[in-house]
Amino acid sequence: QVQVVESGGGLAQPGGSLRLSCTVSGRIFEIFAMNWYRQAPGKQRELVATLTNDGSTNYVDSVKGRFTISRDNAENMVSLQMNSLKAEDTAVYYCNVAAYGPSYYWGQGVNVTVSA
Repeated sequence: QVQVVESGGGLAQPGGSLRLSCTVSGRIFEIFAMNWYRQAPGKQRELVATLTNDGSTNYVDSVKGRFTISRDNAENMVSLQMNSLKAEDTAVYYCNVAAYGPSYYWGQGVNVTVSA
């Protein structure tokens, strides 16, 4: 089992920044990828950013150049730095961990609102 807990989020103005963090515990040695998803009101959940064990990253086109996913192995944490925020970034953001099996674990979600 893997436990996933998100923190961060909140309200930001357009053009501003927020940082989301996800702390992982449990059988972390089984993890092969860590992801951030988001779900905006009335829309399907979408994959925003991925970080695999070999350090490879991938982003949805709409956030490329603005968002950065990173991992702190010492803290068992993955973060999502969000810069140049836009109103369309407003959503509930979820941390997702993929473990060998495969098994997938989700956090509870954090709200991000971008508004003037």
